[in-house]
Amino acid sequence: MNKMGRWLVWLSRIHHCRGFGIQSPTDYAFVRYVVNEHWPYYAYETLHEDDWLRGKLGRLYLRLANWRQPRQIVADQYERYWTAGCRTARIVDSIVHLDGAVELAHLYVDDRDRWEQLAARCDELSVVVVEGIYRNWQQWNAIVGDERTGVTFNLFYCGIVFFDKKRHKHNYNINF
Repeated sequence: MNKMGRWLVWLSRIHHCRGFGIQSPTDYAFVRYVVNEHWPYYAYETLHEDDWLRGKLGRLYLRLANWRQPRQIVADQYERYWTAGCRTARIVDSIVHLDGAVELAHLYVDDRDRWEQLAARCDELSVVVVEGIYRNWQQWNAIVGDERTGVTFNLFYCGIVFFDKKRHKHNYNINF
């Protein structure tokens, strides 16, 4: 995506900055202090990327791992960001190697089989990051509408899915 396209995306979501309009204190804190945290983290300088989007998403994944502190992460990319966020986490590339329920996972929006496998192993504490949602809005909307999901966050470049059914189901559009 070129610089003009990035600015257009940002401007179209300007009224969704920094958690404005979010009534849930839990969701507001997540957006404000995890998704849109602007203070530099301890590992940012050592984790430099040439691609701006990969770097931006990698820093988000570091903050997610730092916030969630999972025992294991299902991911096949961004390993150095996940482990920088939680040094004690074990990275598994397949659901087959997963012990227990999903704590934190990453997948691409087009990988429907992996989504079904992950969703079947999720509980109320699970968090799944779906990358590339702007490439396939139909699949992202199917994930948002899935009866197993709860609160979802649309960050344009990726989506974050929570599975806590005690909370009111809602999809937030966030300017990320």
